[in-house]
Amino acid sequence: MKRKKSKCVSYAKWGYIFLIPFFLVYIIFQLIPLLSTFYNSFFENYRVGLMQVGPTFVGFKNYKEILFNSELPMYLKNTFIIWMMGFIPQMFFSLLLASWFTDLRLRLKCSGFFKTVIYMPNLIMASAFSMLFYTIFSDVGPINNLLNSMGLPTYRFLAEVAGARGLIALMNFLMWFGNTTIVLMAGIMGIDTGIMEAARIDGASSFQIFRKITLPIIKPIMAYTLVTSLIGGIQMFDVPQILTNGNGNPDRTSMTAIMYLNKHLYSKNYGMAGALSVILFIITAVLSIFVFKYVTKDMVDTGAKASKKAKK
Repeated sequence: MKRKKSKCVSYAKWGYIFLIPFFLVYIIFQLIPLLSTFYNSFFENYRVGLMQVGPTFVGFKNYKEILFNSELPMYLKNTFIIWMMGFIPQMFFSLLLASWFTDLRLRLKCSGFFKTVIYMPNLIMASAFSMLFYTIFSDVGPINNLLNSMGLPTYRFLAEVAGARGLIALMNFLMWFGNTTIVLMAGIMGIDTGIMEAARIDGASSFQIFRKITLPIIKPIMAYTLVTSLIGGIQMFDVPQILTNGNGNPDRTSMTAIMYLNKHLYSKNYGMAGALSVILFIITAVLSIFVFKYVTKDMVDTGAKASKKAKK
């Protein structure tokens, strides 16, 4: 007797069909503009009044101009300083809150309410946040009125280097520390509770458990937050743009790399803007690869050792 061949229904094709919209959107709105940016970076193409100059192929002239004859290094320095001023306290407070909210022994009441509150600034538009801070910390704003009522002189926040950079870093901190806290909480909640219980039975304090078990195991999650925060820091634009009216005051010390890019786009210098975009893309890619290749590997090894040691 001939055996009938069993018909096997394959649904793999439907998976590819559902992926088509994503690839179409990616190709049209991301890949093509990216390739166009690379292409335009090799051309001299700008406008002077009503006269259009170019496009004329100039090779790497735009790249040389930006790397050797521009103020890009200063603006990159500003960007990283402001990013560090916001990222360091962000990680500290996010780790602190994440450890508190996930500690069952504390039994914090209304934790859901507090989680919602700390995440809410992430939902506010950066432009609205910037206008709010501009009003509060202006020369005639509520903060200076409070200082004057206490007999203290007016402090011009936006006219001082520390004041302007500090306000930008503070806004970035407030907008993103809630999101970082939620991510770190997810990492801590993923740790095997048996490890924690074994450590407590052995007499370990909460600080020792956090330092020797929790922190090493969630270091890969911390690496993820580092990379995403770094990419967001390099792309910092809306907050300093609105707060300083696009001038990067005082004396361009709060001018970021993307604000510098925006000036080239505003002046219709597409060749220089394209070259600057490619340079920032390369810087972001190199830093991200470095973190994932070196920092993450070390963190994963450390976390694995800590987990094995705790289980023993």
